Amino acid sequence: MSPKYIKIMEEIKLRLADGSLIAGSKLPSVRQLSEYFSCSKNTVIKAYAELEKEHFIYSVPKSGYYVVNEFQKATNENEVIDFLSAGPDKNVMPYLEFQHCMNQAIEQYKEELFTYSDQQGSYSLRVQLVKYLQNLQVFTQPERVVVTSGSQQALNLLVSMPFPNGKNNILIEQPTYFGFIESISLHQATTFGIELSMEGIDLDRLEYIFRNNDIKFFYIIPRFHNPLGHCYTNSEKKKIVELAEKYDVYIVEDDFLGDLDPNAKSDPLFSFNPSGRVIYIKSFSKVFLPGLRIAAVVLPALMINHFLRYKFSSDFNSSALSQGALEIYLKSGMFNSHLKKIKEVYRTKMQILQEACELLLPANTHFSKPISGFYLSISLPGNVTAKQVVHMLNEQHIYVDDASRMFLPEYKKGNLLRLSISQVNESQIKLGVERLAHCIALIDSRKNHITPNNFLLF
Repeated sequence: MSPKYIKIMEEIKLRLADGSLIAGSKLPSVRQLSEYFSCSKNTVIKAYAELEKEHFIYSVPKSGYYVVNEFQKATNENEVIDFLSAGPDKNVMPYLEFQHCMNQAIEQYKEELFTYSDQQGSYSLRVQLVKYLQNLQVFTQPERVVVTSGSQQALNLLVSMPFPNGKNNILIEQPTYFGFIESISLHQATTFGIELSMEGIDLDRLEYIFRNNDIKFFYIIPRFHNPLGHCYTNSEKKKIVELAEKYDVYIVEDDFLGDLDPNAKSDPLFSFNPSGRVIYIKSFSKVFLPGLRIAAVVLPALMINHFLRYKFSSDFNSSALSQGALEIYLKSGMFNSHLKKIKEVYRTKMQILQEACELLLPANTHFSKPISGFYLSISLPGNVTAKQVVHMLNEQHIYVDDASRMFLPEYKKGNLLRLSISQVNESQIKLGVERLAHCIALIDSRKNHITPNNFLLF
């Protein structure tokens, strides 16, 4: 059982988190709190002294104790622990190398870069992309590759356009990438969900949905899932492709972090049916430069013209300058060197995060265990919401993501957090998890404390 001064501290911190106490608020006197909590004045004084040490409150002689304006103070980058941002690690982005490639592209291609280019994407880039995709076990031809302005554009076009199977509905994992949920919402597409955990999906349930719900395509993130970090096994991938073939369902495979997979024997869904059942999307935003806005889409031959028509109505063609620079970067071998470096960076960060979660998180909290990638998810105790945790941590300049926006309304869960390791410093990971664990325990213990409605002193 916690000492009473700890309980007093926890109650005050909860009031700070839920807004009952704001900057400048005067706290109850030592006498009032000692009477309310049936404890000695020394116990209250100790609680206040500890809160002062943590810079939550300050004392004014002959006046009392007040809430510090702590949460509105300016902060610097070293004080922020960022588990929220999901772009590449800024410390490993190849700025100078790519600048060199940009300059070379301008010199080498000159006029071609500043006119309307091939709508499908530069042919010479598509040749390099085909060579690069072979490393991911995606074997195809340049004629089946379309260059898009990032994977989000490709996904949005696929949601809106008709498919050869003549079907209308979409199936997605639950939870899944928020950007795709936005696209289906804007297009008002009829969408079904299938629950995903770190144990995978129910393949019998998948077959039932394929058979009975007129599914146009199944959108799936097979490696280092966003937000769970889950990876499917090869046998699961093969079965999913077989079911899609059986029930004439297309698969849209978002392999945005496939480059980070340390398992050389892990194959994409595309490899189990390269003829056209699987539409493969590879973005460069997470493993390279987000501002590049280039992705490769491998489509079945019978969908190319239709896809290009929809793309034409969207943006004519993707940036020719970015395409030229990426082509040079791939051709030079610099991209492979970059991948080798970042694979180790993200694998190490994920290992540190896993170890910290294992050591520090409360026993009634569960977390996913990806071997690499960007994302790890945490399932909170039943009486703790992600919104509460996010709010409390924000006050300490620790940023995590409430994953509730990654669900369809009927599947929504309010107790799932997503942590991204991509932009957090290695040295901050354990401290961030320690504070997260304390926050979860603090909120979880609230059910045993006095509720706001009858704590009239505040």
